[in-house]
Parts: sequence; C-alpha cells; structure tokens
Amino acid sequence: MDHTKNHHVRARTKGVNPIVYWLMRAWLQPFAHLYWRLSRIGREHVPTSGPVIFVSNHRSFIDPFIIGLCNRRPVYYVAKEELFHNRFLGWFLGSLGAFPVRRGAGDADFIETAKAILKRGDPVLIFPEGTRTRPGALGKPKRGVGRLALETGATVVPVAIIGTEAIRKGIRIRPHKIRVRIGAPLNFPQVEQATGPLAAAVTDRIWPNVMLQWEWLGGLPPLRRAAVIGGGSWGTAVAVALARAGIDVDLGTRTRAQAELMAASRRNEHYLPGVDLPERVRPVKASELELSTHDLVAFAVPAAELPAVVAEHGPNITTRTGVLVLSKGLVPPLGTLPSAFVAERTHTWATGVLGGPAHAVEALDGGASLVLAAKNDAFARQVSDALSAAKLQVTHTTDVIGVELAGCAKNAAALAAAAASPAGPNAAGAAAGKVFAEVDAFARGYGSQPQTFAGLAGTGDLVATVLAEGSRNRRAGELLAQGMPAADIAGVLGQTPEAVASVPLLAARLKQAGVDAPVLNGLAGIIEGRIDAERWTAGLTAPKPAGRKTAKAA
Repeated sequence: MDHTKNHHVRARTKGVNPIVYWLMRAWLQPFAHLYWRLSRIGREHVPTSGPVIFVSNHRSFIDPFIIGLCNRRPVYYVAKEELFHNRFLGWFLGSLGAFPVRRGAGDADFIETAKAILKRGDPVLIFPEGTRTRPGALGKPKRGVGRLALETGATVVPVAIIGTEAIRKGIRIRPHKIRVRIGAPLNFPQVEQATGPLAAAVTDRIWPNVMLQWEWLGGLPPLRRAAVIGGGSWGTAVAVALARAGIDVDLGTRTRAQAELMAASRRNEHYLPGVDLPERVRPVKASELELSTHDLVAFAVPAAELPAVVAEHGPNITTRTGVLVLSKGLVPPLGTLPSAFVAERTHTWATGVLGGPAHAVEALDGGASLVLAAKNDAFARQVSDALSAAKLQVTHTTDVIGVELAGCAKNAAALAAAAASPAGPNAAGAAAGKVFAEVDAFARGYGSQPQTFAGLAGTGDLVATVLAEGSRNRRAGELLAQGMPAADIAGVLGQTPEAVASVPLLAARLKQAGVDAPVLNGLAGIIEGRIDAERWTAGLTAPKPAGRKTAKAA
C-alpha cells in the first residue's frame, strides 16, 4: 500500500521527527524511572556511534520505548503494518522511529529499510521472536536478524527486558518494576548476500546471548533437563516425548536392574514394547536421582504410591523446578488430589497435571490430544511447547480440579462398565454413565468447568480407556465381575489399575460432600467385598424408588 511505502521512505531518508521524539523522551524517561522503577544494566556495552542492531526479546508494546531509553541516540524499530493504517497513529509512530513490517511473511521492504538506517550509522531494534510472546520462556528466533547482521556488518548488542508484560491490565497502566540487561556486543564478518543456513547459524549464535541476559534477570529458562519418576508405560512415553523435543531426560525406575536393562537394550519391553529410547533418555534408579539440577520433574507413579515417592524426592525439588503430575486417581488415606498433594510437599514454583486420551504406544506413534491443567500460564506454555515439539497436541486449561477428577471419573466409569458387562450393554452403559455423572456433580461443587468432563479430559479419555486393548481398568472390572478379590487383580495384570484403589476413596469423598452416588458407592462395595457384583448390576437398570434423587447421567 502507498502509505506503507511512504513510511519506509521516511525511515530511510528523514528519520525521526526530532521535536516529537525528544519531547516524548523527556516525558517518558522520568516517568519510567519513577513509576516503573526502571533499572538499566550494561549500558556501557552500547556503542556511542556507528550502526548497531539491538536484538531483544519482546513482551509488551512499551518495549521499543524502554530499550530506546538505554541509548542516547534515537533507536529505530519495526511495528506491525496494521498500526500504520491509521494516518495519525502511523505518523506518530514514524516520528518516534517506527517503520512497518508484514508479520508472518518475508518482507523485503523491512530488510531494505533496516539496511538503509544502519548504513547511515543509526541503531535498529529487532525482535527475532517476531511478535510479543506469551508468558514463559523465550520463543524461537527467526533468522532474519542473522541475515541483517551479516549483510550490514553492524555491531549486534543482545538485550533482555523483563517486567513490561505486567504493566498493563486492560486499558490501565500499572506500576511494576522493569529491568533491562544489555550484554557484550557481537561482531560478524560482512558478506554480500547471506544464505539461509548461514543466516540461521548466526542467529543461533546471537540468540543465546539474549537468553543469557534474560535468565540473569530471573526470566524463565527453557526446559533443558527433566526427570520422570516412574518407569511404567506412561512415564516412559512422556520421557521419550520430552527427549524428542530436545530435552535431556533422566528416567527414574524402581530398581537398578530395571534401569540397567533399559540402558543396555534401549527399550522398556515390559511396559512399552517396540519403542526405542532416544539417546537423550538416561534410565537410572529413582533413588539415585539428583533433582536439584532439573528444570522439570514428572511424577508418573500410581496415586497410591505418591506418598512414599514424594516423601523421598520432594525435599530435593528446588524453587526453580516445575512439577508435572501424571498420576490419575486419589492419594490415600484422605483421597487428596495428586497435584494438591505434591504442591503441599514440595517447593516447586508451579504444578500441573496431564489428562486426556493418551494410550502410551499410540501417542508416540500417531500422536495424541492431551489436556494440560495448570494455574501458572508460564509453566503451561513451557510444558505445552515441549510436548508440541514432540508432535503431541496440547490444550491448556486452568481447571486443575476438573481435569484430575475427570481422570478419576473415567477410570471409575470404565471399571464400572466392565464390571457390569456380563449383564449386557445396557447395564454397562448405565454403570459408566451414572458413575461419570456422580463424579461430575461432585467436581462442579468444587468449581470444575462443565466442558472439562464433556471434553478430552473426561468423555474423550473415557472412550479411549474403554476401547484400548490394554486397558487395565477395563480388565480389572472384568475380573471383578468374575468374582476375583480386588487385592489379587494387580498381581494378575502385572500393572496397577488405578480405579481399584481410587474408587473407595472417591466414594468416601462424595459421601463427605453430601453427593448422592449410589452406583459409585455400590462399585466401592464390590471392591471392598461388601456387595455382590450381580446384585449391584441388577440395580443399575431397575426402576428407582419413588422420590429418590440421584445425579443426572446426562
């Protein structure tokens, strides 16, 4: 568009409007120091003359102006093209040094304008992430900054800024500490035309210097090292997924013999047959893990084992480490939700849980749609980005209680359906639907969102559990229907069916909360040996006594 071209011409030839620029700076500088308590570290690294490319992370609309206060010369920067569609706003931004860029596509005008500004000896500010990033660690840089550095020979100055993401809430500008740290300048040999691989290589040299300043300021680092405690099928699958995302993973097993066998064969044939362990996965006996060096710790043990595992490893988890809970069920003896149990006993900075339909082998071979529940947005983005890099689809929610109780409900419903299956599909469907509805009613009383049970973490996971050939909870229900004592089921299956342990705890929690749950209570009675399975099954489709109210199964 013509007006966009005009803004490029202005940036290349005229530059900033000195009256507008210095008036704005005279007002902004004291305001930033007083209202935002601006701290600028490393200003001695900024060259006082000659072409300079400032390379920075990007969190807020105010970033260009704050970084501009770190330099005594006007700094030119890119802004999205849409802002220049408004004639007055475009003029104002251009007066302050902005020039347009088309995001999401190659923009030759942007490159030529930046080159022209650098050629006359002025500084240019580049945000290689391409746009303002969400909370969490830094995003991935685009290679344009490497190309610009090579083709202009300008000095590159790495910059990190933190705190600007918190200054705005709606239209209100809030007081919040802003800090900027400037690293030592970098220089690269000038070339006539940089190839794509060469530009990418130089970008990969520049960006770690920005990350260094960012982490020095206390910014969230990327996930580099993780520990997964629990060498079962899902624990091993998550370890493999994280390794595929470029993360070094320590996989903690119950025994040293198991760890040595996995290290030698590079497989976990007992729990995850046919899947090769990437080189980044290091099997180790869980008791030998040194968790103070990890960015992420995942607990992948049955909920019933969490008290012992957290007691052993919880004190070693530092405030710099996030925790991901993969356990589904309730923690004995009180029926505590796993994430709450772990959060209360560790010093982690954030806790999240993973739900949704995810059969381990199929998730690694063909992908899976997972639900990550976490209150902390930065942690959610950090983990989601890692799992997405492993080709898994991840949806984020803050409904932690809902996702955990949905996991309990789907296991209980799958167990109930299988236990009632000898009476036919009507009884099996009634058992699953009623148990699921009873737990849903309980969850809503604690603030769970309705869509959680209706979505991937609830019904989606239930369908996957019922259909999966290796479903432990479905097989456990079949054994209960055959009259096998609940205490013998884990030994027969060779793995822990979470629902057998969690259903009695879940029934007790619903009773304490005053939720009428006759079907879940009956299932708990079968597990505890108090109720005959056939009598419970017969009542699933029998007419209800007049006046009795139960949780609606729809």
